[in-house]
Amino acid sequence: MPLGQSYDRQDCALARALEVVGERWTMLVLRDCFFGVRRFADLRAHLDIPRAVLSDRLATLVDAGVLARRPYTTGRDEYVLTDAGLELWPALYSLLWWGERHHAGAGGRRRRFRHADCPAGGADLAAGAVCPACGTSPGPAALETRVTDPDATDRPRRDDAVSVALRRPHRLLTPLP
Repeated sequence: MPLGQSYDRQDCALARALEVVGERWTMLVLRDCFFGVRRFADLRAHLDIPRAVLSDRLATLVDAGVLARRPYTTGRDEYVLTDAGLELWPALYSLLWWGERHHAGAGGRRRRFRHADCPAGGADLAAGAVCPACGTSPGPAALETRVTDPDATDRPRRDDAVSVALRRPHRLLTPLP
């Protein structure tokens, strides 16, 4: 029996969520949107994703209410996270944290997220997207991200404009220049 392409026969909230975010590339598109990447061309260049696949993933996310498409110049759109999309942050962060902890290789964690608006001075988030300084789970707009080893020579280094911008500390959700 061939492997099915959907979870339509599953009566489960996880299966319904995977219908929206479970396709290959989708979580990477969302990650980049949290990092401030909003334009089709920038997403495509940074992800090395085929145009048709990116178009399909963006359409699915817009149809599901995770992203909103809005014009930013004549004939061009940008994609921004909706409230429903922002609610995906804890799940996305948990996957990032798990991947860096278990699959980052010898260099360990490369990307850090700091609670920039922390009343207790802020700290790098721990597992579960919790700030150890104040004990809260801040939303993405209250976070700053940075790469801890931007000049590491043991990893492939991308030189597209988005990758270069993402190596500098910046607030999540802030559009990249």
